[in-house]
Amino acid sequence: MELYEYYSSVEPKQVDWLWYPYVPYGKITLLQGDPGDGKSTLALNIAALLTNGGILPDGSEISEPQNVIYQCSEDNGGDTIKPRLISAGADCKKIACIIDEEKNLTLEDKRLEQVIKETQAKLLILDPIQSFISQDGDMQNAVRMRSIMTKLAALAEEYKCAVILIGHMNKSTGGKKLYRGMGSIDIAAIARSVLMIARDEDNPDIRYMFPVKSSLAPEGCAIGFVFDENVGFKWIGKCEANIETMKSKKGTYHKSKQEKAKELLKVMLSVQDCPSKEIYKKMEDLGIGERTVRIAEKELGIEAYKKKNTWYWKMPVLDNDVES
Repeated sequence: MELYEYYSSVEPKQVDWLWYPYVPYGKITLLQGDPGDGKSTLALNIAALLTNGGILPDGSEISEPQNVIYQCSEDNGGDTIKPRLISAGADCKKIACIIDEEKNLTLEDKRLEQVIKETQAKLLILDPIQSFISQDGDMQNAVRMRSIMTKLAALAEEYKCAVILIGHMNKSTGGKKLYRGMGSIDIAAIARSVLMIARDEDNPDIRYMFPVKSSLAPEGCAIGFVFDENVGFKWIGKCEANIETMKSKKGTYHKSKQEKAKELLKVMLSVQDCPSKEIYKKMEDLGIGERTVRIAEKELGIEAYKKKNTWYWKMPVLDNDVES
């Protein structure tokens, strides 16, 4: 066995993506957020799209349906997980879970490889990561956690399976968001992508998924979604968000539908112009009627233009934007 090699002899490889630039195949992605912010629901909706070969919220397409393994230690499969999958439109024939009634599943468990191999799953979700650490795998032990995570990364690489680990945040309010995940920093160090979920500062029903670490591609835009008790989970799509000012607000905010429509329009049009038909459809899914949307459109001064027989809306260019 040779001791070393020069990089001139190393064959370059292209990274394959489940969702560029957020979730790579064959690598570990860490999805973090405070309890109740919608981490599990977002992950289930990504899984649902993968099982159907659907369109991702930024418009990119999943070429063909794939199998998924979703393992959750906190919720019951029958009364919680299955209803959530149905609500997300998942093909439940393509989503498996590992039976762990007699023996708890861990990150080092041989059953992970066996089930990935047998189902040919292209996505493994472990929710939350804290529940899959063995008794001798102290999350604060850097050496131990790096060994565990390295083995899991090798498993993901071997089977070209994307792995999403869902993690709760600690209560610290200072320092970098990357370091707020519970446990050793080596968990985030091994992950090639670290995503975080936070609530909008003004409207906590609007949530954002945004990258805090992206080792394999330039950081992507924040992805907005709505998550509340009335409309459930609905994608908004690519948007701009002031990540540093976001807070985990859990209070109840009573706003009129017109106010909500204005805030949603600002989010939807923050990155790119959108077809008005698409906006009306998203608003309808969120329980906001066309008349309310039109009033909000006028109050915001949204501009409309036609391109290839399709009407688009765009936010007006303000004077201070022109000057800058």
